[in-house]
Amino acid sequence: MNIAANDEVLARFEPHRRELCAYAYRMLGSSFEAEDAVQDAFTRAWKSYGSFEGRSSLRSWLYKITTNVCLDMLKGPQRRARPMDLAPASDAGSPLPAPEPDYMWVEPIPDALAFGADPAAAAEAKDTLRLAFVAAVQHLPAKQRAVMLMREVLRFSAAETAEALQLSPASVNSALQRAKATMEKVHTEPKPGSADLDDAELRKLVDGYVSAFEAFDMDALTALCTQDVALSMPPFPLWVQGHAGVAEFMLGTGSACRDSRLVPVGANGLPAFGHYKPGDEPGVWTPWSITVLEIADGKIAGLNYFLDTDKLFPLFGLPNEYRE
Repeated sequence: MNIAANDEVLARFEPHRRELCAYAYRMLGSSFEAEDAVQDAFTRAWKSYGSFEGRSSLRSWLYKITTNVCLDMLKGPQRRARPMDLAPASDAGSPLPAPEPDYMWVEPIPDALAFGADPAAAAEAKDTLRLAFVAAVQHLPAKQRAVMLMREVLRFSAAETAEALQLSPASVNSALQRAKATMEKVHTEPKPGSADLDDAELRKLVDGYVSAFEAFDMDALTALCTQDVALSMPPFPLWVQGHAGVAEFMLGTGSACRDSRLVPVGANGLPAFGHYKPGDEPGVWTPWSITVLEIADGKIAGLNYFLDTDKLFPLFGLPNEYRE
């Protein structure tokens, strides 16, 4: 295959990159691993393109290859999770436990990696990119995970899914029923999200959060939250719940975040920020977290602070300092 032909083949793959990345992210729970999986899939597809006979669509063929890459990556026993999946809520006054390795945690994904240009398709994909949904999918065995996503999220037929996974249609249907039963047990029915707010209401809620946090006014902040709001900070396994718990934690262990600055980004189809805390030099703020807000019942239901800024800030295109 000559250079021009190579470029032409790769150009045919490229329009599918974002949806494949979103699929791999749901499978793997990591935006970094999802990017690696799609790149590996494109390499495999390029090498075997001469044998692609067009018996299925190019899109279906790329999903098949990406699924195989993900299944290879999921052969280890470790599944990614959220702190609230692993233990009951902690006392807000507890000292921070030791951080756990990054491979334990479901990570956020930038909207730019997961959503294409079609607004309708992006809106439809949002619920299945929620942190809670992605974490719940990790409870499924790898092939059940693929079946669930291909059938329920991507709307592939049983025959298409069977062909991609080298299963019989009957096995696909059986795996789907088992996957649905597991998902029901881990409480993954979508809560009312930002869809129950119009754009102006959502903007008012998010602006209120920014104002309250930058003023470090915990009364104002918790007034924007549901009664059972959950705060988590991967890679620390600790999490706290409720207005009083959030306020106590932020005014204690979290007090280093006083006078922070928040820069809007997009993550998982949810309101999100690059969070900078005061640095050693006056007028300079340094990375502290990628913050992702979960919305339910018109209020903030989840305060998710992802602290691995060395990896996450470059992924979100954020600078390593903020100046005013």
